[in-house]
Amino acid sequence: MRRIFIALALAALAQGTTAAQDKTAVMAHVHQFVDAFNKGDTKTLVAACAEQTSIIDEFSPYEWHGSGGCAKWANDYDADAKKNGITDGVVTLGSLRHVDITADRAYVVGPADYTYKQKGKVVKETGSMFTVALQKSVAGWRVVAWAWAKN
Repeated sequence: MRRIFIALALAALAQGTTAAQDKTAVMAHVHQFVDAFNKGDTKTLVAACAEQTSIIDEFSPYEWHGSGGCAKWANDYDADAKKNGITDGVVTLGSLRHVDITADRAYVVGPADYTYKQKGKVVKETGSMFTVALQKSVAGWRVVAWAWAKN
């Protein structure tokens, strides 16, 4: 009986360690994605995404999906920003409300603020929500979907 208890305890400990490692890896990937946006590093932002991605955001056409979804979004973001005189966009994540991981899938939700300049004037969008779905592959975690809900 003692051996069974020890084996179960070790299995639970190992599973807890794996879960903590997965959470750390997921959050590192989400921060890599946001940091790439903040730096204007489209190459790193797109690399953080899976090839097939779904996106919902606050500017037209409001939805992107399929092959190269993140690259399509980035191109449209740049065009919209240029058209509207938007520069220096920075997303700041707040305290996350959910980081749920099941096997090779993760779901992250939290408040976020978006600060930018529009024609030189500072604009702050506060209290928006940022939701990200990720999938783990041999290459590591990748964003498979994300949505921005403007407050």
